[in-house]
Amino acid sequence: MAWGMASEACCYVYYPENENDLLEIFELAKVRGMTVGFRGGGQSYGDASLNGEQILVDLSGWNSILDWDSKNGIITVQSGVTIAQLWRRVVASGWWPPVVPGSMNPTVGGCASMNIHGKNHWQVGSFGEHVIEFKALLPNGQTVCCSRYESQDLYFGMLGSFGMLGCFLSITLQLKQISTGAVQVTALSAANLDDLLHIIDSRKDEDYVVGWVDCVVGGSSVGRGIVHTARHTELSDKNIMTDDGSNNKHELPSKILGILPAQYLWFFLRIFNHRVGYKIVNMVRYYSGLLRNRHRFVQSLAQFNFLLDYIPNWKQAFCPGGLIQYQCFIPYRNAHTVFSKIIHYCTDAKLQPYLGVVKRHRNDDFLISCNLDGYSLAIDFSVKDSNRARLSSLLAKLDEIVLDAGGRFYFAKDSTLKPEAARLFLGPKTLARLIDLKILCDPNNLLQSNLSRRILPELHDYQVNN
Repeated sequence: MAWGMASEACCYVYYPENENDLLEIFELAKVRGMTVGFRGGGQSYGDASLNGEQILVDLSGWNSILDWDSKNGIITVQSGVTIAQLWRRVVASGWWPPVVPGSMNPTVGGCASMNIHGKNHWQVGSFGEHVIEFKALLPNGQTVCCSRYESQDLYFGMLGSFGMLGCFLSITLQLKQISTGAVQVTALSAANLDDLLHIIDSRKDEDYVVGWVDCVVGGSSVGRGIVHTARHTELSDKNIMTDDGSNNKHELPSKILGILPAQYLWFFLRIFNHRVGYKIVNMVRYYSGLLRNRHRFVQSLAQFNFLLDYIPNWKQAFCPGGLIQYQCFIPYRNAHTVFSKIIHYCTDAKLQPYLGVVKRHRNDDFLISCNLDGYSLAIDFSVKDSNRARLSSLLAKLDEIVLDAGGRFYFAKDSTLKPEAARLFLGPKTLARLIDLKILCDPNNLLQSNLSRRILPELHDYQVNN
């Protein structure tokens, strides 16, 4: 099942213990005329880690930390190591992963495959920019070591290629040195979308910036929200953390407001899974944030970054239909107009998102990239049998708006993108280069997924011509 629970597939799941096992799986797929997909933490919202009626390789067992240089902050891990394992291993030594997603449950291999971004993208770039090197097994049987200086085409091609070129065996990362493992957070209220984008752009000297958007309210308050900025707290060198193995002060709280057990709160959230409920939740969130405007407080890095993990199993509140996220990346000059249109279209369709998040971004050099000099808007929708068709129609319209503005899409979050939109987003040169690398690395066209077949069927057409 996809993480968002809105799509699922029956797969033949294999759990390789080593590289030789994976080679045998590739050979088995060739003999039986099947395809192979990869799954790490299974945290993609959509169908990226599904391979219906075909082979699915679960790499979550490849979770060993192979080497850790605590002096220089360089760590080598297997692809199945999660972000949670990673930060818990290094934080007490005074280091932190430079780029993390909104949850600590994705694997390092998954983060590399999708080249994820964090709340500091405009500052430090995407996950791949901090990969010193990686070792990968290609479906052609070749094991490669890639870096910015060795096998550059594969380095910039595999990072972000959503698992279509090979399997990451190990990944070496350069971590960020920290003094305290805490950040000073400031909450800033924004009266509307223009105000929100202005605040985000004016705070680019902060280490992290993220904006929550009320996508339900209308009128002159469209796009109102709360911006949270965070800056690493600094101590003198004599107070830098030592490797004492204690992570308790960094962990997420088990109780909300010190009273309510977090593990049961998804039951409460379920009560608000409807249009009126979204209005109530967004209103409460906005006005509570308004009361804390410019208020400063201290959180651990984990508490600030992993908001999706505060309430365990929160997605269960959206059963039985699940949820999907729509995330678009828009150039700086067009962001306000496009985001306003998106919110209005959702309102007119009576399909308001229950959550909206805005972040600032920058360009990068990876072959498959959603990143640009601008902003992203991520909006979450509850899926029900009664709204599936309308939701699909709405998102297709939003795709047109995004593409007309020169926007891009993020495959880790996607659930609905059509081939026509994917082709326009990538462009013919990028698509041709991806196919060339695919033929080189995967001549038998073994690596596929529900995502790849949905968005880029031509990526798999070459097998017919061989």
